[in-house]
Amino acid sequence: LNRYCLGRGRPIIMPTLLIDFYTFYDFFFKTFDSIGLGKSAAWMSYLTAGILISFTVINVMILSTALYTWFERRVLGRFHVRRGPNRHGPFGLLQPIADVLKLIMKEDTLPDKADKPVMTLAPIALLAPTLLIMTVIPLSENSFLGSLNIGILFIVGVTSVNSIAIFMAGWGSRNKYAVLGSMRGAAMLVSYEIPMALGITSVLLLSGSLAMTEIMMSQDIWFIVVMPMGFFVFMAAATAEMSRTPFDQIEAESELGAGYNTEFSGIKFAILFLAEFMAPIITAAVVTTLFLGGTKGFDPVPGQAWFVLKMFVVIFVLLWFRATWPRLRVDQIMGFAWKPLFGLGIFNIFLIALESTILSYNDNDISSTDMLLMGAINWIITIAILLILVNVFGNKKLERPDPVPSPLANMGTEAD
Repeated sequence: LNRYCLGRGRPIIMPTLLIDFYTFYDFFFKTFDSIGLGKSAAWMSYLTAGILISFTVINVMILSTALYTWFERRVLGRFHVRRGPNRHGPFGLLQPIADVLKLIMKEDTLPDKADKPVMTLAPIALLAPTLLIMTVIPLSENSFLGSLNIGILFIVGVTSVNSIAIFMAGWGSRNKYAVLGSMRGAAMLVSYEIPMALGITSVLLLSGSLAMTEIMMSQDIWFIVVMPMGFFVFMAAATAEMSRTPFDQIEAESELGAGYNTEFSGIKFAILFLAEFMAPIITAAVVTTLFLGGTKGFDPVPGQAWFVLKMFVVIFVLLWFRATWPRLRVDQIMGFAWKPLFGLGIFNIFLIALESTILSYNDNDISSTDMLLMGAINWIITIAILLILVNVFGNKKLERPDPVPSPLANMGTEAD
């Protein structure tokens, strides 16, 4: 559908099912212009459309997160051979509403010695960056903010605020267990931002752009096929950034009570967990854009439907990890970031750069055939390296010594 955007003098190609900033802008521009606002119609249309699209995105994300909490608990119940939530509504679908009502009605308590402004701002500081990331996720090739020329840098910069928010939550509550959890969280999040950036760098080498729309449109072959090692590095780092199993050391209940959120209750506690449960959705959207081709799919299914389907697959895989993997120790988590993951990220960058230089030497361009060749080589190298890491460095620590019976075990028999 070719739509001429008023006030900009250029044609914009927009999918039929997509309602984005330009759609709202056109509608408000016509409305304000028809009532005689004249020159003010342009900036008022931009402002109104921006507020409306922000309101829409925020509410869609909150409702999606509420539905995801139900989905996660039901799926975890299946993994654990139990029912999951099933009391409120059909199949327990009203359980998120019941949880929200319960948390709203709870008393919002604060410790006497807490730093109240810091403790109050911490949930907001944790939720706001999560919502901001969605602004640069492109749902079409003409996405307004998805075309931001530093889109991926914006995502990396915004996600780094999470470590500050978690430390604010622990420090502001003046609880020693919460402070320990927040310090672990800050150390872990800062450490895993480096492998995440390395995984993103390999994507930038092939796409040649920092804009999310350009990265999406450059994937004639999905980047998960071309660079499996980069995908592995990014997914592992992103899972750690979400503080999800097996990297959920921030909330080690057996050691720290509940971690950084020990002293939170009521609506503050609800906002903290809203941000935590929204993180897999945001991560799935970023992974879909960077490695799974974004809205690219097969006709006649709309691109937005393909995007949601890919997101669902990534969310289910992350949930599968949470249901099956055990929690790592804090030293294992930090060691995994700085030893194998950091090394794999650096190696993958040099590998992609070398292959790109060789394959684009003649025509300064990488074709789909070249990408398939890169993918075949990289899959072999990735599998070989992972097998070497597992068999050479992993099995030594996993081998258990033969049990030796205690000499005291048969004392009674010998006495008889």
